[in-house]
Amino acid sequence: MREERKQTLWFWFTALIGVLCITCGWTAWQGAYQRAAYDSVSAFCGVLLEREPEMETSILSAVKEVSSADGSGKERQDFLESYGYSVRNFPPDFPETAEPMLFLSAVLFAGMLGSFRLSEQVMQKQKQKRIQELTRYLEQVNRNGAGTVLQTREDAFSHLQDEIYKTVTNLYQTREQAVAAKKRFAENLANIAHQLKTPITSASLSLQLMNQEAPGAYGGAIEKQLKRLNVLEEALLTLSRIDAGALTLERRKVDLYTVLTLAAENLNDLLEAGRVSVSIPDRGCVDFTGDMEWTMEALMNLMKNCMEHSRPGGTVYCDYSGNPLYAEIRIWDEGEGFEPDEIPHLFERFYRGRSASGHGIGIGLSLARSILEQQNGVISARNLPEGGACFEIRLYRH
Repeated sequence: MREERKQTLWFWFTALIGVLCITCGWTAWQGAYQRAAYDSVSAFCGVLLEREPEMETSILSAVKEVSSADGSGKERQDFLESYGYSVRNFPPDFPETAEPMLFLSAVLFAGMLGSFRLSEQVMQKQKQKRIQELTRYLEQVNRNGAGTVLQTREDAFSHLQDEIYKTVTNLYQTREQAVAAKKRFAENLANIAHQLKTPITSASLSLQLMNQEAPGAYGGAIEKQLKRLNVLEEALLTLSRIDAGALTLERRKVDLYTVLTLAAENLNDLLEAGRVSVSIPDRGCVDFTGDMEWTMEALMNLMKNCMEHSRPGGTVYCDYSGNPLYAEIRIWDEGEGFEPDEIPHLFERFYRGRSASGHGIGIGLSLARSILEQQNGVISARNLPEGGACFEIRLYRH
């Protein structure tokens, strides 16, 4: 691979610089050593000739014999030791001679370290550039659903790049399949709702005619079931619109106290029948940007759920607050609360708990969550420590 070749070249380049530094340092050291030895012998001969001029011929002959020697003759090298002298008694001018050599060695050593450092920096910059390139690609995928095509390169990140491409491609295909499946589901749901509408309308008209001509004891029960089917048909239509993205929501300032009060007023008949009251304290002006009517529809479903789990004479409590990040709504009752194993499934469509009351069909909580999520909100459910079920809603401002 190209990246591996580059790393190999950088390694051999820095190794060559190191060998050159060692060679140059050794050469400089040897030259300095030879110069120091030459200066010492020359100085010794000069002193001797000043004292004994007649020995010039003998001294030159001895110098020629020593300079042409091959290093043998150990007894000659140790001659001064027999008189009590050592190397320490004859300090040469070596430190002054070695200064240029030491400086050159230091420069070469610094150059070797610099080459290593430069190599590391170059490789590090290349890695950072590739990481930034792949990061930008993933950011574009997350932002737009598709990214620009990266140029294929042979380096240490090639395998990672290939795997990212494969993962993104698979995710994009999966997303398209999920969107298409969701669209088909919404269309099927809408078709079912429309198919239900015609027989429900016909049955309602037939029941009205039957009650007019021959009133019976079963007319009330039939009418109740027809109303339940009508509610189911409307809920299915609403869910299909949400799934298809066709539910149009307004974006206006909605006051929390106002929308809670309107939701309770629309449930007034059911509240009176169940002898349940609703408590909504006025906490001042707290608002969010959303749709008044659909938010009221979601809150009605939550209040109705709490009402159905309240005892006669009980109270459904509502409260709200706000901060710069979100507006919060809490709705709770004084009933027995949720079964712990049912809490994760409360907002699933057509789910009805074991203690469900009334004639619901398990769509109200799911519909409420879908409406709130369409307005940048989240909803959760929990049991209160003192007893009772509680719904918490957060509607984020951004």
